[in-house]
Amino acid sequence: MDSPAINGIFRQLCQRRARNCLHAAAHPPFRIPLLLPRSQRRRLSRYRGRGATEADAKWYLRPTVPSQDQIDDYKWFPMVTARDLQRRQERPRRVKMLLRDFIEDSLYNPQYGYFTKQAVIFSAGEPFAFNQMANEDEFRRQLSGRYIEFEDRLDAKTPNPTRQLWHTPTELFRPYYGDAIARYLVSNYKLTLYPYHDLIIYELGAGNGTMMLNILDYIHATDPDVYARTHFRVIEISSALAALQQRTWHQTRTHRDKIRIINRSVFHWDAYVPSPCFILALEVFDNFPHDSISYDAVTGEACQSVVLIDAHGDLFEFHEPALDPVAARFLRGRDAACPAASPHPLRYSSSRLRHLVRSLRPLTPALSEPEYIPTRLMNFFDILREYFPAHRLVTSDFHRLPDAIRGVNAPVVQTRFERRTVPVSTPLVLQGYFDILFPTHFPVIEAIYRAITGKLTRVLSHEEFLRRWACVDETRTASGENPMLSWYKNASVMTTL
Repeated sequence: MDSPAINGIFRQLCQRRARNCLHAAAHPPFRIPLLLPRSQRRRLSRYRGRGATEADAKWYLRPTVPSQDQIDDYKWFPMVTARDLQRRQERPRRVKMLLRDFIEDSLYNPQYGYFTKQAVIFSAGEPFAFNQMANEDEFRRQLSGRYIEFEDRLDAKTPNPTRQLWHTPTELFRPYYGDAIARYLVSNYKLTLYPYHDLIIYELGAGNGTMMLNILDYIHATDPDVYARTHFRVIEISSALAALQQRTWHQTRTHRDKIRIINRSVFHWDAYVPSPCFILALEVFDNFPHDSISYDAVTGEACQSVVLIDAHGDLFEFHEPALDPVAARFLRGRDAACPAASPHPLRYSSSRLRHLVRSLRPLTPALSEPEYIPTRLMNFFDILREYFPAHRLVTSDFHRLPDAIRGVNAPVVQTRFERRTVPVSTPLVLQGYFDILFPTHFPVIEAIYRAITGKLTRVLSHEEFLRRWACVDETRTASGENPMLSWYKNASVMTTL
């Protein structure tokens, strides 16, 4: 908790349903229940528990047109990157940075980042007994009850109205979800690598360490010969989560010589790994920083978003007509690898006409709605090619997100206050207190991954992958409904062949 003033900010968010304080909202944001049977968005708990209240507050909109003072600040403030800010103890002021650097700083800064300081991952305790449940509604009720009990225990130790609590399918459906991943790994390892190579697994962002233990438990129980040759390595950017994984690791008596926790960002990786290995990136891509590109409605020229942070810490967006090399390379690569599949705000004539008409309004720039491009994900593929040339990627993420902000491939931006999920309509938010997660456009990502690494891939829906590799009878309710299959309908799985 930074200060009591933070509580006031979040009370305002809850009071007015997160109207955009930084820019006039394009449409009033709304909230729907997070736990949907067919379309999931990321994980933030909406379970409020007992006694949650709201406070009165006033809320003001900021103008969308910058003042002359802000324009002068933009000319003179230095351009910084997220890496430049890693050692800062406080959020920066009097600087400007590309949107991807602002998002990276907001999510991953070691001193105040969302994942390094705020995020708490829900643990359900004992696995759910799905076969004893009447239907999917009973699963929701039991999950709601466990959420409330989990957070009540946390509040009994340290009350925190801004706790950012979220869940993953690994935690909801353990050990069955982890068993499915393990079954896929062992099958493909024995088909192509055994007995000439060890089974080496790298997991990016291991959370509570549940997937790690589920995979090792499965291999230990089903194939002792493969288990003897298994090595599990975690690459974890969050020091707090790395410490949690270390505690989880030390509590197990079976796998102590199998696990290694590496507390660093994968984007700072510099060790060459020549051996064949599997890279697990489960719900990781959605939090990779993106750049924002808008297009001139008349000329089609691309402009890149830059975030200005003034002397008061207020945030303003500017657009640079010259793209930085990373964004320019992504657009070139995308156009070459998959010109037909890539989305574009001005792709259709009706869209361009709409933006032209909009540009005729007073004080309205002739720019399209923003397109968010996964430049950091492209950098990740570069790292796989350079340092893990014999890797096989296993990744799962959302291909569609409800309640996204305005734009193409736009993110969901949300926080949590007094056990309520609060969505907002801009990524320019107080650093460290908001989850910023993007959908993964798999037709584009698959093509770029293939172009960079030279490897072949397969993309399946989340349900298709689980039907192939999970023991789905274990998560079927008495009614025949299967939450592990019906939830996360908006997720896909991509694997290297």
